[in-house]
Amino acid sequence: MTKPHHAAPGQSDEWFTPPEVFDALGVTFDLDVAQPETGRAFLSVPCRRFLTVSNDGLTAPWDGFVWMNPPFGGRNGVVPWLRRFMDHGNGIACVNALTSSGWFHDFAPQADALLFPRGKTKFIRPDGTRGNSPGNGVVLIGMGSQAVNALLNAQKGGLGMVTRIAERVAA
Repeated sequence: MTKPHHAAPGQSDEWFTPPEVFDALGVTFDLDVAQPETGRAFLSVPCRRFLTVSNDGLTAPWDGFVWMNPPFGGRNGVVPWLRRFMDHGNGIACVNALTSSGWFHDFAPQADALLFPRGKTKFIRPDGTRGNSPGNGVVLIGMGSQAVNALLNAQKGGLGMVTRIAERVAA
């Protein structure tokens, strides 16, 4: 039986971004704002510091260039995370590419750039195994010039397609 990427009620939604995403971005983050409590042996986020659910990454102070792969569970569970991310304005977020959802239309136009990975991203399970293709793709949302440059670098490396949104960030 194939397990979905999205957790059913009561199940964990801890899935780790695969290392090829970070290899393509070619950056080190100052802070991962939503790192899991367990299974970090299989986590590949290149970051100097991290926050977990114990630190309450949604309300703890953020600084520097952030990585955000927030909990995917819940219909609009990503909204408070995206609000905080956009207010911070410096980093890359990985969220579902639910382009027909209201929250996507609220937040995507605020981004400096979006990268839509080619194909479906096969996330890493907490036990270290690779998941099956999820039901939908993801999008990397970039805020700030460092994020835009990393997303453009990843595009050159074949990770996916970048679209620039805001004119306020120079190439």
